Amino acid sequence: MSRPGPFSQRVHGLPRLGLGVSTEYGAGSQAGALDPRALHRLGHAAFLEVGVEVAKGLDEQARAWAAAGLPTTYHFLDVNLDEPDDLDDGWLGQVRAASRVLAPAWLCGDAGLWHVGPRDRGHMLLLPPVLTGDHAEQMAAGIMALRERVGLEVLPENPPGAFFLGDLDLLGFFARLTEAADTGMVLDCAHLAMYQRWAGREPTDGLDGFPLDRVVELHVAGGTEQDHHGFGFVHDDHGGVVLPDTWAIVERVVAGAVNLKAIVVECERNDVATVVPLFERTAELWS
Repeated sequence: MSRPGPFSQRVHGLPRLGLGVSTEYGAGSQAGALDPRALHRLGHAAFLEVGVEVAKGLDEQARAWAAAGLPTTYHFLDVNLDEPDDLDDGWLGQVRAASRVLAPAWLCGDAGLWHVGPRDRGHMLLLPPVLTGDHAEQMAAGIMALRERVGLEVLPENPPGAFFLGDLDLLGFFARLTEAADTGMVLDCAHLAMYQRWAGREPTDGLDGFPLDRVVELHVAGGTEQDHHGFGFVHDDHGGVVLPDTWAIVERVVAGAVNLKAIVVECERNDVATVVPLFERTAELWS
């Protein structure tokens, strides 16, 4: 449970989970998909980050992991933190029910737009936040409300995107968001690399002034460079090839993130042979 007091004190009560792997409903049932328990038996997955959309619930793979008493985190896939109506009693009840099964160390998820209009299966998508101070304040209010109502830390994550709107840069937005909500965050290194490329920056630009003590969890994921009629972008495919820009960000952040508790290698639709080298490289950087 989240303890009272400022984040600088609360963070010390969070467990150090180590290196983990992600999943979401049905991911493990696809041909060639990762078996997290097999990876765990090889010593490469200390915890499971479970992506949850409450309309789908928890699949058997997630339930089996939790039933074995293995650590988890809860990654929401269906809440706009800037919309108070999203924290309705029905949704919160289902979050609490899933949390009773998973016993997650914390809640986390992309601080973007998971749906447009009412939450509905036909409206689900993921867009980055509008990078303004007002939007940061609105999201901060949602984070604090969710933290209070569920009793767990809520760590916002920087979402992926091929285009961004607003007068703040991405790192400035998340610095403002985490301060306003007095929270830690998940820094997705692949998503940040996508933004830096879009903005015409070097991968680690802006990190020197960023509050890395707010980073509790990192994500490492593969991506594929693509081009559409001259518009270059990176597809966040969670594949087996992690781009050099992403590795550069990982190396820089782990050197300064004094409160880093967990790194998730997002690779749920790859076989074990593809995944193991990613874990070995990540472990070398976070030693």
